[in-house]
Amino acid sequence: MLLRTIACVLLIATAANAASKPNIVILLADDMGFSDIGCYGSEIATPNIDKLAGEGVRFTQFYNTSRCCPTRASLLTGLYPHQADMGWMAGHPTDIPGYRQELSHDAVTIAEALKPAGYATYMCGKWHVTSKENPDSPNDNWPRQRGFDRYYGTIKGGGSYFDPATLTRDNKPITPWSDPEYKPEHFYYTDAIGDQTCRFIREHHEAHADQPFFFYVAFTSPHWPLHAPAEVIARHKGVYDAGYDAIRNARFEKMKQLGIIDPSWQIGPLAGDWHAVKNKAWEARCMEVYSAQVDRMDQNVGKIIDTLRETKQLDNTLVLFLADNGGCAEPMGREAHADRTNAKPIKPRDRAKPQPNVFPRYTIDGRPIRDGEVIMPGTDDSFIAYGRDWANVSDTPFKEYKHFVHEGGISTPLIAHWPAKISRHGVLESQPGHLIDLMATAVDVAGASYPKEYRGHAITPMQGVSLLPAFDGKPLDRQSPIFFEHEGNRAVRDGQWKLVATSAAGAWELYDMQADRTEMHDLASKQPDRVKAMADAWQKWAEVSHVLPLQDFERSTTKPTR
Repeated sequence: MLLRTIACVLLIATAANAASKPNIVILLADDMGFSDIGCYGSEIATPNIDKLAGEGVRFTQFYNTSRCCPTRASLLTGLYPHQADMGWMAGHPTDIPGYRQELSHDAVTIAEALKPAGYATYMCGKWHVTSKENPDSPNDNWPRQRGFDRYYGTIKGGGSYFDPATLTRDNKPITPWSDPEYKPEHFYYTDAIGDQTCRFIREHHEAHADQPFFFYVAFTSPHWPLHAPAEVIARHKGVYDAGYDAIRNARFEKMKQLGIIDPSWQIGPLAGDWHAVKNKAWEARCMEVYSAQVDRMDQNVGKIIDTLRETKQLDNTLVLFLADNGGCAEPMGREAHADRTNAKPIKPRDRAKPQPNVFPRYTIDGRPIRDGEVIMPGTDDSFIAYGRDWANVSDTPFKEYKHFVHEGGISTPLIAHWPAKISRHGVLESQPGHLIDLMATAVDVAGASYPKEYRGHAITPMQGVSLLPAFDGKPLDRQSPIFFEHEGNRAVRDGQWKLVATSAAGAWELYDMQADRTEMHDLASKQPDRVKAMADAWQKWAEVSHVLPLQDFERSTTKPTR
């Protein structure tokens, strides 16, 4: 009888402790620049994300890894990408340690780390950390096999918003038309991610209200192709008719007013010449659709927050919003391909057969997909990116883009919202942070233990620090610099100093981030001793983190397409 009583008390205590633990929700945007949401300077209306910022903390110097796959691997594991075997891109596996392009089993995901602490785990959206990504591939490195209890999303990294490639529910490949559990009148992938996230939250609350959860929501918005519902595009009509410079300067002024940037910093170089654009209506439309994609993502963030509120879980939920890299200068679809432009309709595809291709040639009903200026972007039969010059606007006030490790490629908003714990509402936090810090933060918040061994594998120690002190305005316990490498682009951030190089053969540049975060004044020639010390630190990190030898992967061009 005594043993039964003790057991009951322990069960009650365990349940009470689990119920008091916070939920953790990470919201990730895809290919979104530093200034693309309202509370970081944009003209795009993002009231739901802005409200999170107004009731929480905005980090002004938070970093990603400049590319989708490395960022997702780093976010999930708390390791630098190469330590998680994702030094480049999933779908391009090699035998080189650090570049196998398959999420390492010498790492644990946040989901795997939090489950022993009593957490239910969910994911909706883009996975993109396995090269086994086709519907008929082995699924041993898919979300359900890496710690997530439930999953809805795409295993590959991109594709149509109206017919996404490798759409999957749990471990089952599906299509928007074959999925028996979700049948909206008009399928749009951003909405599907939001709707399924809300569904999982409600079902968790109904069945497991006493259990905390971790939720990773990985939107594909606003990654190319430029696809959005017509009514959302219409709201942005005419906003971009003035061109790159006007929008960029307006953002720069707003960012100074918001305190996001120091008014003394120079704005980085302008990439595009609006006066030289021949088809201004088409070019403006690109940014209108891009803005509509951000707009619709914000609407779905609002739905998720409303669901947390309706289920009385918002107060004790840590919500983090950020992006996977800077604005994307890739020129996908900006020049018409003859084989697409001249294509004739074909027989409609089987609606039950999953779409395996990121770059489809035909719509589900057999219409040819077109690119270039022969079609206005936005519809399901178009496949176009917004290009380098608008990416330069997205990355205001910085230079460079996705792929690169200058500030335009690696700077992301980070918003932290947690009503029960964060009392500094609307405050800006300037301490540098990095994706590696999200695992440490989740483990800290959840009261979890990061494992030394998992499923027979020795686990690489997490590399980041908990952001929890920064939520209260206290110093972070960071003992080491923050390091970067992607496609030979290299950087190290140590306090106020940043050392950065473009390409494996590029010379090191040195910048004072307090005086010149836009990287306009290279101090390398004036401080050779500092350059050497920081370069040596980068080299030592690279030698032990599976970064070397640097890989000469083919780069995606960022040259103008006009």
